[in-house]
Amino acid sequence: MRRHFTTSVYIINQGQVLLLLHPKLKKWLPPGGHIEENESPPEAARREVFEESGLEIAFIRQENIWVKRWNAESFERPFLCLTEEIPAFGEEGPHQHLDFIYLAHPIGTTSPKGDDPIRWFSPEEIREMKSDIEIFTETQQVIQVIFQQEALLIP
Repeated sequence: MRRHFTTSVYIINQGQVLLLLHPKLKKWLPPGGHIEENESPPEAARREVFEESGLEIAFIRQENIWVKRWNAESFERPFLCLTEEIPAFGEEGPHQHLDFIYLAHPIGTTSPKGDDPIRWFSPEEIREMKSDIEIFTETQQVIQVIFQQEALLIP
């Protein structure tokens, strides 16, 4: 099975989460995409968010320890890592995404801009979405956990 390294970012602001309507899947998802060659997961996360929403972000850090030495330096730890099964689509066969999932707050503007529909959702709106029709069940589950942890919501 082929594997692709990807990243996703749940952006939280004033009790809402930013999601975009994925053009192929027709489901609401957080911004994200493939990690490019020689790009770290946090670099890819920032780039993908900016490309898809026009927003700059600051990660919500949950580090056990932060190392900054001449020979070793920490980078932001993901909130969650998932192996996601991706079915065949077009000429691409089935494969897996190894997804580094981050949490962030927007820096500066909170008005997203993108080619695909994109908007802020309240936890209530997320709960009311039809699982696996409008949004993946696991996306709903992650958002529910995020909003249960108040410390994560404070910028």
